[in-house]
Amino acid sequence: MLTLPSFRLEAFFAQWEFAARHHLTASDGQTVTVGELLEIAGTDPAELLGLELGYVPTTGTDALREAVAGTFAGTSRGGGAAVAPDDVLAFAGAEEALLLALSELLSPGDHAVVTVPNYQAMESVPIATGAEVTGLPLWTGSGESLRWTLDVDRVRDALRPATKVVAVNVPNNPTGFVPDLDAWLALAALCEERGIVLFSDEVYRGVEADPARTLPPAVEVCATGMTLDVTSKSLGLPGLRVGWLVSRDRALLGRIEARKHWTSICNAGPSELLATLAVRNAGALRARLRAVLDANTKTFDAFFADHAQWFDWQAPDGGCVAFPRYRGPDGVEEFCARLLHERGVLLLPASLYASDLATVPADRFRIGLGRRDPEPALAEVAAFLAAQA
Repeated sequence: MLTLPSFRLEAFFAQWEFAARHHLTASDGQTVTVGELLEIAGTDPAELLGLELGYVPTTGTDALREAVAGTFAGTSRGGGAAVAPDDVLAFAGAEEALLLALSELLSPGDHAVVTVPNYQAMESVPIATGAEVTGLPLWTGSGESLRWTLDVDRVRDALRPATKVVAVNVPNNPTGFVPDLDAWLALAALCEERGIVLFSDEVYRGVEADPARTLPPAVEVCATGMTLDVTSKSLGLPGLRVGWLVSRDRALLGRIEARKHWTSICNAGPSELLATLAVRNAGALRARLRAVLDANTKTFDAFFADHAQWFDWQAPDGGCVAFPRYRGPDGVEEFCARLLHERGVLLLPASLYASDLATVPADRFRIGLGRRDPEPALAEVAAFLAAQA
């Protein structure tokens, strides 16, 4: 059994996510109703109403795995289709997939490299396996000169003979950073050359601010690549709780599946049916979310320009979250706490992204751009700041 620490972010959300008046730090995209999804998919509601509520396969239904496999472009280095349905393994959300995959990939005596900042599970699970873990900072500079970057030379310098995994998250949560294509392909080539699994959390892939910057999935550009995705983020359907891993190492997927027998066993049938419809219509769902993100980015750009004395702002390259800098003399922790208690606006301060692997900049906070109508929350932030002047 893994001994895991408190999941700081999830514990914080358990207390405040549904209690705060304004959830301005949501990581998911604007969602739709079941009826709207059926309409987008052109599906008769009778298909859902007629579904028998029995078990589904541990691996996921054939329909879901075929739909996921069909989203890949077939650009693998070996030629032909990059992904087949048997290369897909479904889970109850992305977190179950991450937990079971990294638990299978790493053991005491192994080594992993993990990007920082990150979703806490990305580093806490590898550490809990007993492996040695090295953090890869995704930035250079500090304060107003800080820039997000993926330095492949840093990765190369961190590798050891025992390195089994390089774990990344692109687009990144919480920064919204997307590496350039050359760096991404260089990282893939490095992992493939060394026989290292490139474990790639790609839950925000497909909603980049500039579609031309969408990176090819790790599983397509790296023979040892493993792609993690989910319905929650770029598809805006967190309530379905359906995620998946994609890997061309079917023996590895089989071992991870055996671990799933001890957790969820299988997903809920209605969720897998709706997830299948969502994946088949991912283009339409992502276009809806992109429209929300485009509108919100303009709103946030204007807000932060009007309050430049308080913040350093950079819109995300991709995904639904950004990690701006707070310049106020009270510090970001007090700012977020007072904003929550006095104005009911929920943000995530840097302390919730503290890492055991590298010192995350302590003057940052996560803000979410994926949900409609952020204006009332931003008005509360503006009023709070005006009262401090």
